[in-house]
Amino acid sequence: QVQLVESGGGLVQAGGSLRLSCAASGRTFSSYYMGWFRQAPGKEREFAAGVRWSGGNPTYAAALKGRFTISSDNAKNAVYLQMNSLKPEDTAVYYCAATMEGRSWFGTSTYWGQGTQVTVSS
Repeated sequence: QVQLVESGGGLVQAGGSLRLSCAASGRTFSSYYMGWFRQAPGKEREFAAGVRWSGGNPTYAAALKGRFTISSDNAKNAVYLQMNSLKPEDTAVYYCAATMEGRSWFGTSTYWGQGTQVTVSS
């Protein structure tokens, strides 16, 4: 059974940093694309960052590039999201996701974690 378990969320002041972790288990993810999404209250879930489990250049939402960094540690079966210079508008539930390369994030083959709350105070 595939599990994605996020951790590292919390309350931080504007300008601060947080590092989210996603522990992945239950299958081999070598042909998967790993990602972070976020969902603010009253808004749709949106893509934040993604990276191939097997390596390669990560991708970012345009508004987050330069502040957020996604990375993976295959030996630990983990994916991370380093978030710097946080703003109140970054407040959201952050979700880890895994989907097969070439598939839609919002298809039936995507796995999702339960989410971790990030709150940025002004």
